[in-house]
Amino acid sequence: MNNVPKMVSSKDLDFISDMLNWNYFAVKECFNFSQIATDNEIKDELNEVGNMHYEHYKFILNLLK
Repeated sequence: MNNVPKMVSSKDLDFISDMLNWNYFAVKECFNFSQIATDNEIKDELNEVGNMHYEHYKFILNLLK
């Protein structure tokens, strides 16, 4: 086969779903923990990591357009 078919397998969909879920969960957890953290340095790091995962989530969604 010379051309790649324009389809996504069920295995691919499962992996895409997992990637979205991992990033979504990481965003939620980072922001939740940043709300209860008392150290401002830790709060800032948690927010930075949460934003990074949010950007990954948006990147994956953009690839699917």
